[in-house]
Amino acid sequence: MTLKKKILIGYGVAFALMGLVVAWAVSNLVSLGRASGAILSENYRSILAAENMVDALERQDSGILLLFLGEREKGASQFRENEAVFLEWLARARDNITIAGEGERIRSIEDDYATYRRHFSALTDLSDPARPALGPSAYQETVYPLFARVREACISLRQLNEDTMYAASLKAGTVASRAIWSTTLVAAAASLVALFFSLFLAERIVRPIRRFMEASRQISSGDYAVQVPVETGDELGSLAGEFNQMATQLGRYHEMNIEQIIAEKNKGEAILASIEDALVVFDTRLRVTGINPAARRMLDLTTPDTSSLQCADIIPDATVCDLIRNTVESGIHPALPDEQRIIVFPDGERRRHYLFSVTAIRGRDRNLSGIVLLLRDVTRLKEVEQLKSEFIMAASHELRTPLTSLGMSVDLLLEHAAPALPEKDRELLQAAHEEVHRMKALVSDLLDLSRIEAGRIEMEFAELEVPALFDHVQKIFKSQADMKGVALTAETAGDLPKVRADANKITWVLTNLISNALRYVNRDGHIKLLAHRIGPLVHLSVGDDGPGIPLAYQARIFQKFVQVKGREADGTGLGLAICKEIVRAHGGSIWVESSPGLGSTFTFTLPAGNQ
Repeated sequence: MTLKKKILIGYGVAFALMGLVVAWAVSNLVSLGRASGAILSENYRSILAAENMVDALERQDSGILLLFLGEREKGASQFRENEAVFLEWLARARDNITIAGEGERIRSIEDDYATYRRHFSALTDLSDPARPALGPSAYQETVYPLFARVREACISLRQLNEDTMYAASLKAGTVASRAIWSTTLVAAAASLVALFFSLFLAERIVRPIRRFMEASRQISSGDYAVQVPVETGDELGSLAGEFNQMATQLGRYHEMNIEQIIAEKNKGEAILASIEDALVVFDTRLRVTGINPAARRMLDLTTPDTSSLQCADIIPDATVCDLIRNTVESGIHPALPDEQRIIVFPDGERRRHYLFSVTAIRGRDRNLSGIVLLLRDVTRLKEVEQLKSEFIMAASHELRTPLTSLGMSVDLLLEHAAPALPEKDRELLQAAHEEVHRMKALVSDLLDLSRIEAGRIEMEFAELEVPALFDHVQKIFKSQADMKGVALTAETAGDLPKVRADANKITWVLTNLISNALRYVNRDGHIKLLAHRIGPLVHLSVGDDGPGIPLAYQARIFQKFVQVKGREADGTGLGLAICKEIVRAHGGSIWVESSPGLGSTFTFTLPAGNQ
């Protein structure tokens, strides 16, 4: 028998017992209803008829008394009216004879009432109008005995039905009492049977489940030789067979793979130990669950047990721990530029720079199970970059004086000696003049970039209106745009706040971006300045409908000396790099969105001022 059938049988027994109790209760209620109905249908109408006959008879007697008092017409009229009422209720009583003795009393009433009516007819004989009035003694002698006999018969009929109704009421009470006790006993017996059967069935079902639980605990403790006895042929018996087979397979798998798992674990630990970069593994609560030797050395950890350490205990920079926490909450890797992924740790008198990356660990169900923090020592690269910047600054500074002198000399030659020179010599002198000025611009840009990177350029921050900045740069480029036939427009949001920035430096950024756009946009083209607010930042954009930037250059366009091949290169290749450093000095970021043939949009952010 299957487990489903057992459960259905158990519920069936319970429902059958409930049905038995309900049927017994309904049977008792029907008996009680019949007893009560008998009381109402068999006796109540007879009692009502007797009461009304007594009432009508008394009114008729009052009419006869009026006859004796000399009011013949009134007395006769009252008697006739109530005579019809008496006869109507007498007929109802005759039709409702249901108990023994009731017929004899009704016939007695009929006979006595017929005599009573004949006496009335004799009293109301009007053939002799001069007949003297009757006296009270005649009423007592002839009429009253008949009235009393009919009245007593009606009262006797009522009393008979009342006694019968009382007996029926006692019978109904007995039936109700018997119904209560019998229903209680049947319900109690059915409940006991249902309880016993439920306990028996529950024990039959739960006993194998307990064995499954005990076997599961043994398997969890490593005992794969456990077997659950198969005692039934239902689903639990089939489950026991499958469970035993699973335990056997687990035992074989355990014996077969335990050594391989240990070997893989040792291999993984050896790989982590050989990595020179620092690796720290955190769980979703930011507790350390794994760390390689390089990270121990880098973070100066001497404690063997690191399971109780939190991220803030080993990473002095709170920004890194915040990024890890945000990754746990969102489940998304943080997308940060390289310059924002540098953290600095003190190392005696030196400062060491580390490039970090945060990676989420996901299981087979794609749920987040941990975070890996990678720390790479880039101190040497930072020192080399600093030396390079210092060399460029020094070289640029040393080149500035001779270039200035050379430029002045070439300008003097162009002014005084050029007219006397041949055409080719004048062309060579003009080319030298242009190259000297280009070298001076390059040296000036290199000096500006070096000062910004070294933090030696002073910033004069102020609360600036973005529409005023746009108006200023539009005036600067109005003539150039008109000459090339390019539309230069500006658009700002209505609720745009002020920005906190250095007016001269941000104007330089805007002019550099607009001049680049003018250089590449075609005639009758369009350059659009746009500003809108997103959160605490204001986004400023310079968009054009020029040829766009190839995808291969979009990631490198802000690096030094990077220029798009195949296009006229009349700049130094440092303008966008300087723009990037100026925007970074303001606490913002800059990027480009471009599709070849559809134009480019350069966007940078500035912090909103205090409102």
